[in-house]
Amino acid sequence: MSSKNSKREFFVVLGFCIVVVLAITNGFVLRIYAQEQRVEIYREIEPIGDVIDIILREYVRDVDIKEVVEGALGGMMGSLDRNSAYVSAEELEALREETKGEFEGIGVSIKQDEEGNLMVFMPILGSPAAKAGILPYDLILAIDGKSTEDMDTSDAADLIRGRRGTFVTLTLLREPGPDAAEGAEAEPFEVKVERARIPLESIKESQMLLNEVGYIRLNSFSDTTSKDLEKYINELLTQGMKTLVLDLRWNSGGLLSASKEVCELFLPKDSLVTYTRGRAREDGSPNKDDMLLRTEKNPILPQDLPIVILVNEETASAAEIVTGALQYYQRAIVLGEKTFGKGSVQTIIPLQRPPDSGLRLTTALYYTPADVTIDHQGILPDVEVKMDRDQELDLAKQMYASFERAFENQYHQNHGSMTPGYEVTEETVEDLPLARAVEILTEPEPWETLIKKYHRAIEETQVAAESNTVINPKLDPHNNPIPKTNGEGQDDGEQP
Repeated sequence: MSSKNSKREFFVVLGFCIVVVLAITNGFVLRIYAQEQRVEIYREIEPIGDVIDIILREYVRDVDIKEVVEGALGGMMGSLDRNSAYVSAEELEALREETKGEFEGIGVSIKQDEEGNLMVFMPILGSPAAKAGILPYDLILAIDGKSTEDMDTSDAADLIRGRRGTFVTLTLLREPGPDAAEGAEAEPFEVKVERARIPLESIKESQMLLNEVGYIRLNSFSDTTSKDLEKYINELLTQGMKTLVLDLRWNSGGLLSASKEVCELFLPKDSLVTYTRGRAREDGSPNKDDMLLRTEKNPILPQDLPIVILVNEETASAAEIVTGALQYYQRAIVLGEKTFGKGSVQTIIPLQRPPDSGLRLTTALYYTPADVTIDHQGILPDVEVKMDRDQELDLAKQMYASFERAFENQYHQNHGSMTPGYEVTEETVEDLPLARAVEILTEPEPWETLIKKYHRAIEETQVAAESNTVINPKLDPHNNPIPKTNGEGQDDGEQP
């Protein structure tokens, strides 16, 4: 690489970094505090240019400037906190699809087997893939004639997805089934599938357990979550549901607005769900990320219908907001393990360069109705029931086995003896938290008695994190008034 080209690329990249800074700061020359003194931000970013210059001149191979710049952006964002990140164009598009609750493709999840071969994990019920006869464990040998050897799942997904109405051809290899002739060998075959708009339902399971206990497992919080949840709740009510278990285990969260909409199904109108507070402005004006979310609808369930929420260490973000609100108002008994502790809000900030990319930046902390943020702290359950990782793995295998060859059981998975329709044997794995929830909900006492019996004091279960405020970690949150603004527009807020 010539010295002239290296210098030219160096100044191009340095100019790009300056443009990024200007874009983020709305074009104003910001100053930051360092060692209690104001320092010009441009002087502080000079080492970035120095390092890029050295890379261009000294690295053993020619480098892709775009990759170097994106790596630098990722490093900057990663230095802030565990949830802020640089988002590439591909990741940003996937994120938008996830929060919209739909994408365009054939409706199949893929993974790599132990040898690194691409395989079908599970077609979505009713999707083009399922209708085309694609089955779990089908090996994907080629996509539109392109071999998948040494291809990762991300690249494969990019090839399979596409505009609805277009087609993709998969070359598959399927092991002979139990009814195949003895000695039959697997042979490759092709399946041509038309792409369509695929809904990403937040509901992973919905079924009636023993003793008229309804069970719904919620996987994420998107634009369609409350609508999906309401549909399944009404279906369970028509089946005679008397009590409900809302399973938020392994739920990493999602849209802040969706957490409010879910709470509207359970809490009285005008109940405070959460409020957020961003960094204080130097001029004392309200932060645009300060908002207050209250329910605006009447609940769909009677207030005396007993509810248990299941949580574990992977319950995070919007799932914790719902947990905290229903626990605070004693609308549900929270059972399981301490939650993850993601009490922050991320906003997507688009970038002009690299094209179609963006920043996922932490812009606020959220607070439960108890006036505490549980960031890095989590919410404690009213009733603690733990499963170790081996037990969880065994349960997951059992749940998957219940529908891997029978799509109709995808919403009716085997959690053990409390799930009707499955034979109980010595090998049956019991979902211990769910079993305890069913046990509590089948006690003969009315809801008012059950909640008094099992609900722990909110001061014990929702404890303020050390960083309880944005301004001063040691400041009493009760001395900071709840923001007056009522924000509905945090649909850009995103999960970890």
